[in-house]
Amino acid sequence: MSSNRIFTDIANRVAHAAGLPLTFMMCCAAIVIWGTTGPLLHFSDTWQLIINTGTTIITFLMVFLIQNTQNRDGAAIQAKLDELIRVSKGRNLFIGIEHLTEEEVEEFRQRCERAARKAGHSVAGKAMPDAG
Repeated sequence: MSSNRIFTDIANRVAHAAGLPLTFMMCCAAIVIWGTTGPLLHFSDTWQLIINTGTTIITFLMVFLIQNTQNRDGAAIQAKLDELIRVSKGRNLFIGIEHLTEEEVEEFRQRCERAARKAGHSVAGKAMPDAG
């Protein structure tokens, strides 16, 4: 099994587990336990360091796992949308526009809005003034 496959499997499992109510309750319980031990440990620097170090490490690792999951989800959605465009009456020039710059994507969006208005459809959201 490749290291990419192993990482993907671990990322999926951790991302799934992190979103469970039980995980949230366990984290809340850990904070309550940590908080209640404060008086016993005289609110020492070590006592504070425990929660700071633990949360920092978990946050640091979760950023990478969540980003990996989001990247794969976004790529999968793009592939599905590209396939729907390819097999429908949609124009194939939209396939892959997620790789363009923000300005180029904005130009596509404005062109779509102009076409929708021209066809008599209302355009919701942040409609830009029609440039012609």
